Amino acid sequence: MKKLVLGSIAAAIALTTVSAPAAAQLREYQDYEYSDSVVELTTVRVEPGQMDTYLEGLRQTWVASNEVAKGLGHIIDYGIYANMAPGGDAFHLLLVIEFPGENLQPSRERYDAFMEAWGEANMQNSNETVVNVYNEIREIGGVYLTREITMLD
Repeated sequence: MKKLVLGSIAAAIALTTVSAPAAAQLREYQDYEYSDSVVELTTVRVEPGQMDTYLEGLRQTWVASNEVAKGLGHIIDYGIYANMAPGGDAFHLLLVIEFPGENLQPSRERYDAFMEAWGEANMQNSNETVVNVYNEIREIGGVYLTREITMLD
């Protein structure tokens, strides 16, 4: 019995040694690097039966304002992604905006340029839509700022 236990322990140690990852050897800027751009990910849960209503609202507010920001060079791109397996408490939509890294800090100049292009009327309509429609049919799950990691050769 003692040999069996010692043999099992030795086998477990050997297996652990073989399967354990080596100590981290990667170094930033040598083996990998972060992208300059930052991607904002917003997870959204939509009330049952309200997806089309929410998407129509997004087209008039979020998409339209992102088109203005993209035209001004304030963002690189944006997109709406549907979760194709939203079971349980999972999100239904993922709203994605890619920013140039230098545009993360607040800027009065960018704000003024956006407001001039977007207009006060659009801003008021968007705010009303958020308060009167979005807050009734969706819940923001989280907002995440991410940078892509690229492995270098």
